[in-house]
Amino acid sequence: MKKISLDVFFIVIGAFIFALAINLFVIPNELGEGGVTGITIILFYLFEWSPGLLSLIINAFLLIVGYKYLSKMTTIYTIVAVAFNSLFLHLTESWNISSDEIVINAIFGGVFAGAGIGMIIRVGGTTAGTTILARITNKYLGWSLSYGLLFFDLIVAFSSYFIIGAEGLMLTILMLYIGTKTMEFIIEGLNPKKAITIISNEADQIASQVTVLMDRGVTVFSGHGYYTKASKDILYIVISKQEVLKLKRIVKATDSNAFIAIHDVRDVFGEGFLDISKS
Repeated sequence: MKKISLDVFFIVIGAFIFALAINLFVIPNELGEGGVTGITIILFYLFEWSPGLLSLIINAFLLIVGYKYLSKMTTIYTIVAVAFNSLFLHLTESWNISSDEIVINAIFGGVFAGAGIGMIIRVGGTTAGTTILARITNKYLGWSLSYGLLFFDLIVAFSSYFIIGAEGLMLTILMLYIGTKTMEFIIEGLNPKKAITIISNEADQIASQVTVLMDRGVTVFSGHGYYTKASKDILYIVISKQEVLKLKRIVKATDSNAFIAIHDVRDVFGEGFLDISKS
């Protein structure tokens, strides 16, 4: 119960920060946005319809259509996020900040929007909207969630060109990029890790050098090629982002024909990383 209360607290704070991004930086500078919020902003520019009310209506409809693509807890968290996001968009619509530097406003709009959404997603919620559409395209069209999100966000962003013009669109794209990076930072933390899978005929030699030169642990799996049936050792290593180049050099010097797959990971617990008892 304590965890749920804390999660809801972060969702409410995230919704508030996102509302500030829209009402302090986006709308006053006639910029656009992606997703459902971007649609509500376009309609606000055209008809002065309330973004908060429209956001609630559109997201409620999308939740009804796509709730089955979300888990029960994610659905509950999403309802909380949508409700408070719409409320804060309404309550802060008259707020303003003294700044005529449109580029600075675009940068801070991206930072605030990314931080707000990142806080919501980090605890397991969503902002409905294009997230649900992305899950639908993932199920029926096989698209990845990130591709689906990008696809729908870009459609909305480019649609705003006819309202905000070329310069506004370029600044909107810059803002979306900054928002994405800020969101990744909030979700992944200060130091995201990389998980490396290596398949090589010189696996033992690579593992030895990683242990000695990088002081990192190596897990060895036994595998074989499906076609050749030849047995091979598979190395699994988790390292920091900064250590990837050093590992690549070790592998290249040892076996230039090795197969390497690099994956983004976060919240790594265990020896050499975070203590799970303190998380």
